[in-house]
Amino acid sequence: MARRRISGEDGHRALAAVEGGSAVRADLATAVRFALEELAALAPGNSVGGRVPPFGVPQCGAGPRHTRGTPPNVVETDAATWLALVRGKQTWAEAVTAGKVAASGSRADLEAWLPIFGRTP
Repeated sequence: MARRRISGEDGHRALAAVEGGSAVRADLATAVRFALEELAALAPGNSVGGRVPPFGVPQCGAGPRHTRGTPPNVVETDAATWLALVRGKQTWAEAVTAGKVAASGSRADLEAWLPIFGRTP
């Protein structure tokens, strides 16, 4: 199970500040980290390393456990792109095609879990 550091209330407050354009750096960091925690909860595991520098580097996704060094499956993007993806403002395919997401490895595709917020069952 994913370890939580940010409460849902604080996370959603930070996301709202980013969405509303009033976010300071601390809000941006909280929003990114909260969304990364949500991804880890939706896609538990240690097969994919996600990177949103400088805010977070979680592991997620079922598959072979990774314990040291660079994982065989890596996804990296910037904070603005990550938040656009998790809020459904941009699709995975659009971000990858535009070069806003670097994804390497056979399991480095997060499309099945995006968007995280505003998902419909």
